[in-house]
Amino acid sequence: MKLVPLFDRVVLKQLVAEETTASGIVLPGQAKEKPSQAEVVAVGPGGVVDGKEIKMQVKVGDKVIYSKYAGTEVELDKVEYIVVKQNDILAVIE
Repeated sequence: MKLVPLFDRVVLKQLVAEETTASGIVLPGQAKEKPSQAEVVAVGPGGVVDGKEIKMQVKVGDKVIYSKYAGTEVELDKVEYIVVKQNDILAVIE
């Protein structure tokens, strides 16, 4: 199966959280904060949303930073994805 987003939606796969802090402290599983970085897996076609023309700014393979509480979590083939609107993506990591 494959996720195909509609309109201005983007499917993200979360990047793995760091196990240790910058100072070398190992974090237990519950203390780890969800990373807000992800890789773009699929991009919707854009189009007209709420009467405005939406041009997609990201592409498959981009590494992005997204809003902390954005999107809907989906599990497909035992892999977790997050479906967000394009405007929930804050930056592209280059």
